[in-house]
Amino acid sequence: MLEKLSAALHLAFRQEWAIRRAIDAMQALKGGASLKQVFAVFLLWIEAFNFVVFEVPMKAHGQELDLTGYTLVYEDEFDGDTLDLDAWYYRGSKSRGGYKAPSQVELRDGNVVLTGEYREDGLYGPGWYGAEIALRQKYCRGYFEIRCICSDGGGFWSAFWIQADHPYDHELSAGGPGGAELDIFEADLYEAKTPLKRNAVTQTIHLNGWDDDVEHIDSRRLGHFRGNDIYHTYNTYGLEWTEDEYIFYINGVETTRSSFGNGVSEVPEEVIVSLCLPEEVTLKKGDSVSFYVDYVRIYQK
Repeated sequence: MLEKLSAALHLAFRQEWAIRRAIDAMQALKGGASLKQVFAVFLLWIEAFNFVVFEVPMKAHGQELDLTGYTLVYEDEFDGDTLDLDAWYYRGSKSRGGYKAPSQVELRDGNVVLTGEYREDGLYGPGWYGAEIALRQKYCRGYFEIRCICSDGGGFWSAFWIQADHPYDHELSAGGPGGAELDIFEADLYEAKTPLKRNAVTQTIHLNGWDDDVEHIDSRRLGHFRGNDIYHTYNTYGLEWTEDEYIFYINGVETTRSSFGNGVSEVPEEVIVSLCLPEEVTLKKGDSVSFYVDYVRIYQK
């Protein structure tokens, strides 16, 4: 029935997922439920309707994170004075409307802080600067988590993501098994008109080779999901990458899951923390925005 409804209304995956979650919650009531549980499902249906019709971001409603069987294999709490360059490296230089440079990364008060601003004395000349760091060690499968406070506008946005060497190559990605880009979160909604949309992140999968179009990347935007005052308060964002699917989390609760493509990635991928630059920065010269990261952790079985 859901498939027919989705086809009739031309629903995107993220919209179909919202309805499916509401249906599953309703079916779980068949064995009997309290008034509180019934009311919770009623609110979930309202959320799903608003998401489908108005793209109002949803809360995380799925399973709670369970790391049974996993072992912590990497952790950085950024407690030192300088970035551990044996583990991390500075990634990129030219980027959209500006540059990414080491000058924009510092350790402060137990955080690694990525700052966006205009610099007359920048490494690559005058211009807008952001930052991007990546782990030298690549990982295949596991649970990846960041705890952070997102940057708050000016066109810049905070992101935590995983990228294969060739996720956009039609032949090498092969629709995902040869590598994908997994956007665990992008805080790219700061300019939204309503508080509910601003206080949310986007979760997306990119790959190539899923269809016959060689030139264009295959992307699945999984949805917009609300955090807890994400520009002023620490939240955690995580991804569980299994042999069968990708499961996304906010604050230890599942937001969505997907096996989009021809199967999940089977290759080691790079773990990246970014303060991304837009094509056109709306920040005023002399002002700045910062992305505060408390820790990055990686678990594997």
